[in-house]
Amino acid sequence: MPVVSADGSATPPSTDRPLRIAVVGAGPAGIYAADALTRQDAVPVAVDLIDRLPTPFGLVRHGIAPDHPKMRAIRDTLHRFLDHPLVRFVGNVEVGRDIPLDELRRHVDAVIYTYGAALDRHLGIDGEELSGSLAATELVAWYTGHPDADRARVEAALAGIRSVVVVGVGNVALDVARVLARTPAELESTDMPQHVLDTLAATSVEEVTVLGRRGPAQASFTTQELRELDELECATVLVDPADLELDPAAEERAAADRNVTRNLAVLRGWADHVAAPGRTRVHLRFFARPVRLLGEDRVTGVEVERTAVDADGRAMGTGEVDLLPAQLVVRSVGYFATALPGLPVDERAGVVPNDAGRVLRDGKPSRGEYVAGWIKRGPSGVVGTNKHDAR
Repeated sequence: MPVVSADGSATPPSTDRPLRIAVVGAGPAGIYAADALTRQDAVPVAVDLIDRLPTPFGLVRHGIAPDHPKMRAIRDTLHRFLDHPLVRFVGNVEVGRDIPLDELRRHVDAVIYTYGAALDRHLGIDGEELSGSLAATELVAWYTGHPDADRARVEAALAGIRSVVVVGVGNVALDVARVLARTPAELESTDMPQHVLDTLAATSVEEVTVLGRRGPAQASFTTQELRELDELECATVLVDPADLELDPAAEERAAADRNVTRNLAVLRGWADHVAAPGRTRVHLRFFARPVRLLGEDRVTGVEVERTAVDADGRAMGTGEVDLLPAQLVVRSVGYFATALPGLPVDERAGVVPNDAGRVLRDGKPSRGEYVAGWIKRGPSGVVGTNKHDAR
């Protein structure tokens, strides 16, 4: 039901017309917001969930690794929220292209932006443009069957690879490392597209190195994701014991954060692992940053510099450099948001400027505009974090 009358004047909400809210982005944050709005009974609310894709669920459908079926089952819960009679999914509609933002705002009482942060951050080093250098977003889109995936580019990068370097120590970096180290039999039961299964079955990955610029106390992966690396059928996780020696600041951080404490316990349990013939080696290497990708037509290796963490928690180069052979380099060093035409975005922070979820325009709250999820707070937390955020 439109909120403007034929003469363009606003039609106020009444007992005969529920508040109409447009939610831009039908991922977890958007669906949780719709559920919170329709669950309360202070005022009737109708929600239009708008997404540029023809299907809902966002990163739950196209971000969670296919070898995580229990996590992907969150879709069943989200689907129930879509069954509410006052919630409508409007797919294959791109705000800014198919409907201008100002026009959308005229026809609803409020807009909540929950379209996430889909672009990857670059390393900013020489050689990053070479074939065989991919963003994690590209690889994840490909193996989850995202319609935007560049199949030809990804499959060309995977051809003939033996050694892989993954840059980053978040959950997505571990997802990438785990998927590439799995056997075809382990992946067969997932809902990966057949062309993905066929391509991965044809690869012969012998070594995956995960690089973290700082130490294990600063890594952002969760303990559950970390432990899964040791459950792979034909891979051995390797950690240098020297990387697990913490300075006083890192010890203090570990003592104050239970996730860090658990992670360190897991890592220390792997410190005595030894590579075994015939098994893929998964190295977790800390205090290391890539400074250059080597190769002419495609990546052949990575120049890596040893780092040290200063008193402010920043990784500083030490000048100690070595070379890692690699035919594939995957960067997973963060995400940032794109701006919808007509919506401000802080390009440095990668979020829409907001005050506790209220969109700010020129530093002042904009009436009827809100944000939730990654577009509000940046790429942090897990799926469930969006539920609290949306409420």
